[in-house]
Amino acid sequence: MEIDNPPLLAADGTVREPVVVVDLASAPDPGAVAAAAGDHVLVGLAIRGVPDRARDAGLPLLLDVTLVPPGAPGGGETVAVPDHAATAEAIVVAVRANPVAAVVLAGLLRWSGGLPIPAALDAESLAYSTLLGGPEFQRWLQARGVRPLPPPAADPVLVARDGDVLHVTLNRPERRNAYGRSVRDALVDALHVALLDPSVTRVVLDGAGPAFCAGGDLAEFGTTPDLATAHLVRTRAGAARPLHALSARTEVRVHGPCVGAGIELPAFAGRITATSDATFRLPEVAMGLIPGAGGTVSIPRRIGRWRTLYLALTGLALDAQTAHEWTLIDDLT
Repeated sequence: MEIDNPPLLAADGTVREPVVVVDLASAPDPGAVAAAAGDHVLVGLAIRGVPDRARDAGLPLLLDVTLVPPGAPGGGETVAVPDHAATAEAIVVAVRANPVAAVVLAGLLRWSGGLPIPAALDAESLAYSTLLGGPEFQRWLQARGVRPLPPPAADPVLVARDGDVLHVTLNRPERRNAYGRSVRDALVDALHVALLDPSVTRVVLDGAGPAFCAGGDLAEFGTTPDLATAHLVRTRAGAARPLHALSARTEVRVHGPCVGAGIELPAFAGRITATSDATFRLPEVAMGLIPGAGGTVSIPRRIGRWRTLYLALTGLALDAQTAHEWTLIDDLT
């Protein structure tokens, strides 16, 4: 069965229809699905579970996310939800609200998974910088309004060494350890200690206060001098690269809300432990952006591109137990 494959763009270059919902019970043609995947966000519906013929044809792998009922068999390419219609509608609404960000993210996740980590981080950052200059993010900035920049902190990150263990603590609890410039720079400096000293055999990263990290500091969004410089700072001065280089030696202990960078960065670590109150959320698409702290690289390598896109499009908070089942985290404490 053919599927609806409308043109993505209108004559004036604006996005006309960014999302296509595919009913897997209707046995859609794999070739038609693959053709639509070039432009649209493809949401699969499998109300009674993925039919064998659809699974054998690899359709869930071609789609961007497939919704199945609770208890249905499936791997990382499916998401079990109790109400298919409501969830699908919420995704459609989210994609249409910020279509450029959603389409860019879906496309990036389809092909960047095969790149080496540094190249994939560059690809994410270039896409992120592009969206920073777009109308969707500008609309979010206007709605946010002007915010004062955060005051300087004496010790945004605490570092202590005990034998061969380097203990690093995000230390801006009054800002829920937001990943702003001061925290980023101090964290990177701490990680470089371990990179330069092979006698550090273990790095333990955690956060002070009620939240491990509430994501990027919203007061600093849109304040970089230009988008090209922002790209270089994001990739060469951010924590994603050193965390990846230290992954075999690093454990991250998370708790409370872990938003945006608060899970994008830990996902590079070799081990993540979480308290039962931990939640995980990717809110960037609603801001006209995509995950920009490395999340399009680190998170899909843990849970797959399909569930990553589901989290980003819905903006829903994932509870710790489900995160453990998905292998986003390694253990509950």
